[in-house]
Amino acid sequence: MRIAPAIKLTPDQQSLLESQARSRSLPARLVERSHIVLLAARGKQDKEIAHTLHMTPQKVSRWRKRFLRLGLAGLEKDAPRPGRTPKIHSRLIQHVVEMPTRQKPTNATHWSTRTMAKAAGISEASVRRIWRAHGLKPHLIKTFKVSHDPEFAEKLQDIVGLYLNPPEHALVLCLDEKSQIQALDRTQPGLPLKPGRGQTMTHDYKRNGTATLFAALNTANGEVFGLCQERHRHQEWLKFLRLLDQTIPQNRELHLICDNYATHKHPKVQRWLERRPRFHLHFTPTSASWLNMVERFFRDLTHTQLRRAIFRDLEELIMAIEGYIDRHNQNPKPFIWTARAGDILEKVKRARQALNKRQSA
Repeated sequence: MRIAPAIKLTPDQQSLLESQARSRSLPARLVERSHIVLLAARGKQDKEIAHTLHMTPQKVSRWRKRFLRLGLAGLEKDAPRPGRTPKIHSRLIQHVVEMPTRQKPTNATHWSTRTMAKAAGISEASVRRIWRAHGLKPHLIKTFKVSHDPEFAEKLQDIVGLYLNPPEHALVLCLDEKSQIQALDRTQPGLPLKPGRGQTMTHDYKRNGTATLFAALNTANGEVFGLCQERHRHQEWLKFLRLLDQTIPQNRELHLICDNYATHKHPKVQRWLERRPRFHLHFTPTSASWLNMVERFFRDLTHTQLRRAIFRDLEELIMAIEGYIDRHNQNPKPFIWTARAGDILEKVKRARQALNKRQSA
């Protein structure tokens, strides 16, 4: 009779295998393999172990040999299996991956799974599987704008510094205007949401006027000061600044973060600010209004209150905006700025290098 090779365990191996064999949380296959090795270490042969554990002798023999060759690590993972021979050659896979990054189809701006499948001579499902494995999404496009402001680094560090380390006994306010908010009414009533059918609304609409929201976000507590106007000239901007001056106690310094819109730098605005030294303006770099945290509030306002709403007149729109701000201020939550200035500068540097490389190619 053939004798199986003997297994001798160290005290540490014995202790670990016994713990694994008793475990109720480890994978069942690891528990089973631990039992095999423990019984083999007691001198039992493969057929005896197979009869005890209700498995084939070949399986017992396989894990006995695996333990002798690899030790405890050999019990944790299965050996790689060959699998079936791939039907798509590696060169064809590389071709399907490289084509969307190097050229466009003759009759479209980007590749689809159908056009790629036709060009490569494989199925659409195969193209989808290859693109998913390589993280390719030709149907998606993201917008961007790299700032070329010569003082980008200085302005960035100034604004991020205000977010992360605001001055004592001062308020940091992010100011901007959301202009051209349309009071839209639909030409026909839509259908409400119900099981099996989403909400509907007509594709066409009636314009009932536009409004501009001037808003200031308190970065410390998330409170928002708002003023709705029909236009967004320097006169309306000054009116909003006067509102802040009257609302906020005079003993508080105000650091205002705003973009480079010409209205914010109008001579009359500058003269008004010179007479009020507690106002300190900090301008974002050009093409970098994303540094202004009030834009995040505008996004929430659009998504939750404006996009699907119906307004029969301008007054109804203004009431909806003011009501949203009032409800927001009942339980305001600040937006937490986490990006460091150095990380942003490094990202912008890489973007500029990529653009320059693209332009010179």
